[in-house]
Amino acid sequence: MDVPSGATVKDLGEALAVSSAQIIKLLMVAGELVTLTQSLSDEAIELIAEELGRVVHVIHAEDEDERADTFDDAPEDLVPRAPVVTVMGHVDHGKTSLLDAIRKTEVAAGEAGGITQHIGAYQVHRNARTVTFLDTPGHEAFTAMRGRGAKITDVAIIVVAADDGVMPQTIEAIDHARAAEVPFVVAVNKVDKENANPDRVRQELSTRDVIPSDWGGNHEFVNVSALTGEGLDDLLETVLLVADADAEPKANPNTQASGTVIESRLDPGRGPVCTLLVQRGTLRVGDVILAGEQYGRVRAMSNFVGETMVVATPSMPAEVLGLSGVPDAGDKFRIVDNERTARQMAGERSQRLRAEELANRRAPVSLDDLFSRIKEGGLKELNIIVKGDVQGSVGALVDALEKVEQTEVRLRIIHTGVGAITESDVNLAAASQAIIIGFNVRPRPEAKLLSDREGVDIRTYRVIYRAIEDVRDALVGLLEPDIVEDIIGQAEVRTTFRASRLGTIAGCYILDGTIRRGSQARLLRDGTVVHEGRIGSLRRFNEDAREVQQGFECGILLDDYNDVKDGDIIEAFELREVARTAQSAAEPTE
Repeated sequence: MDVPSGATVKDLGEALAVSSAQIIKLLMVAGELVTLTQSLSDEAIELIAEELGRVVHVIHAEDEDERADTFDDAPEDLVPRAPVVTVMGHVDHGKTSLLDAIRKTEVAAGEAGGITQHIGAYQVHRNARTVTFLDTPGHEAFTAMRGRGAKITDVAIIVVAADDGVMPQTIEAIDHARAAEVPFVVAVNKVDKENANPDRVRQELSTRDVIPSDWGGNHEFVNVSALTGEGLDDLLETVLLVADADAEPKANPNTQASGTVIESRLDPGRGPVCTLLVQRGTLRVGDVILAGEQYGRVRAMSNFVGETMVVATPSMPAEVLGLSGVPDAGDKFRIVDNERTARQMAGERSQRLRAEELANRRAPVSLDDLFSRIKEGGLKELNIIVKGDVQGSVGALVDALEKVEQTEVRLRIIHTGVGAITESDVNLAAASQAIIIGFNVRPRPEAKLLSDREGVDIRTYRVIYRAIEDVRDALVGLLEPDIVEDIIGQAEVRTTFRASRLGTIAGCYILDGTIRRGSQARLLRDGTVVHEGRIGSLRRFNEDAREVQQGFECGILLDDYNDVKDGDIIEAFELREVARTAQSAAEPTE
């Protein structure tokens, strides 16, 4: 049974066909007071369903978007589409110059004003094939969209300057691409400069496990120059090869359009302006679209050079006018039948998102509660981002962290960097469920505000060993507790009695400790365990007893077992959980 996330007590009662009073009573027993119209958290919904013996699936707004975007197209309806590419890299390594150089291959050199309009996405052609480029502000936007569930990029291009080498933002961009599981191509830019050294770039990246294919690795490197145009054709060819090797991009163009919002803004003269990337179907002027909490009729469309468009097919970006408001980057859009339906759906989604946000304020990703967070997902991994004041400190901290015993719980350092903790670090941590460790650095004010809003745990230290201790304690906290057996008492069987309705009753003398009714017990005969079960009944002087101490006699009835003989020993025990203080030793290697 599907139940929407953020459902009220009344809604849940109707879905489960029980009274609201019964749900309120169950929550009161659990220590939570709620009203009839109060939104319930996912945990509360699942707890109530379990108490009532029902199986429910909590559906979030994003899940509904994915379901709406899940189409079963026949293989014969799918046609190749252009791969979608994002360009990332260090701020001064020529991303913008490279993008401009690629775009100029599509725009006539004599056109007045060159590129007349920039809409954040555009297409280029290569050997009868098309490539769609997303001109995002950087890997921050890339990760923010990934955090919202937008999976639109097929290939990433990491730009590295041949005269400057690998920089912190280069590694950051690679970490973001890896975290998103997007294949990437390394474009070694500025090879036309006198002091350019492309081999140094390859050497530095190989130490980061980015090994060129011509060195036996899995990553393609292409030497390019945005200034002279050298290598641009090779770069486009390589992008197409990587896209085809990873997963040949295909889509069905002969249906209603759906896709993702790339960016949006409020233009003073034109109103809400939205850049959409069509991922399936064909978008036409006059279509009514629903994008997140916004809706509207497509009044006009234009491409990246400002030319008017009538239709937009899969992998084609289009700037659209006519929406009621400005949707968020990463929102899904789709075609609906009419504006009335779109308005109703947008209103319902807006209410749904507010209720869901209020009911499920995300618990912080912190070292303190990581055990419960990871245990819920069945995951045994701790993601960490390390920032420090100098590269030497960062390297020392990373080396020390990697030496922490990791036989059962894996420690994964997804990004390292030098300098203050930035909004980009927080976005990456939020999208990857990671902890940020800062050594002799502090978060920037805007990063601190974002971490509070996203619930990301930032730990700052001035002494390395304190960071190591906290991480080690967190890793141990992820371990399943040990189950320890405590022997609470032993009884010797002196005689047996046969009761027709009950079975064999053992007349016993308590040798040691205490025998309790309901406790676990095993029956020993000549030192061998012949049965293990539970003490079903305990009596003394024909009266039921809760427990019998050492030195007294009693009658014991074992559940579902009657073959008790004189001289047997009944050993009562209890099981308890003990928190682990260390990980198990690693398996010996041959």
